[in-house]
Amino acid sequence: MPTAVPPAPADLHLDVVTDAHRPAQLPLLSRIAELLSASPAVTHLLVRGSLASGTADRLSDVDFVVGVHDRDVPAFISALDDLMTVAGGALLPGWRDTIVADLGGVGFVFLVQHEGKLQQVDLYLAPASRVSILRQTVGWKVLLDRPPADITIPQIDQARAHIADLTARPRSCTELLIEHLVLAVLLHKRIRRGQRFIAYGEWHMLHTATKDLVKAALAPHSRFWGWYQLREELAPTPIGRACLADLDVAITSPAVPDAAAVDAALDRVLTLTERACPEALDGLADAVTAYRTYLESV
Repeated sequence: MPTAVPPAPADLHLDVVTDAHRPAQLPLLSRIAELLSASPAVTHLLVRGSLASGTADRLSDVDFVVGVHDRDVPAFISALDDLMTVAGGALLPGWRDTIVADLGGVGFVFLVQHEGKLQQVDLYLAPASRVSILRQTVGWKVLLDRPPADITIPQIDQARAHIADLTARPRSCTELLIEHLVLAVLLHKRIRRGQRFIAYGEWHMLHTATKDLVKAALAPHSRFWGWYQLREELAPTPIGRACLADLDVAITSPAVPDAAAVDAALDRVLTLTERACPEALDGLADAVTAYRTYLESV
């Protein structure tokens, strides 16, 4: 049963995104904004992207910058997956976003069930000490602006160190599987919009994630960077040879995919995961089944 969410604070200004338009994503935006703003750790909430500029279409994501008091950054990040899956309706833990620009924080992408469809919610968490700088570089509308309690230099250093450690940590097989699931949603949206150049880039990201998944499963202590020495490391075992065959199919596919190619890649990666690192699916089987159903409505 979802956790009860406290009432939205009086200082949460949702009206700023409805002045010029009423996007179809507004109920979801409101729900996630209320959920986040209920935490005393959250000092700022900005909405950016197409919902802030009034150019959203039915495929647009819900894109937040979340300012968190520097002292609370480690605890808030640790609790975020539970918050979003239990109370926010996310199907899966968040993918640590490697597409978003580095603005001194860390981004997460969640796939959220909303009105029978799968919606993308992007959360960029930034220490409160960075928010004034973010406001100079990001187009936004301010939903919440709470003056934070005093922020000390040790708290700033702790927040920066935690984010640096998180972004440097090698990703697990489960995290890499979730990356595939998120990228498949993104690719379907790019294809429907005719965004061929972006689809090309994200298609390459998906293939790279497949390579990283294979290496994390079968060569976790590899001394080689990127795509180097894959055959030498993987070919000695039957599982390794099967994974190399999957990678070969991936890299010889068309440079810009269609929807069928994305679906085939997803099937291939799920089969590869069951073969090479089945533990990555532990606890996710029902979520993946629901994801495949919702993906048809993206």
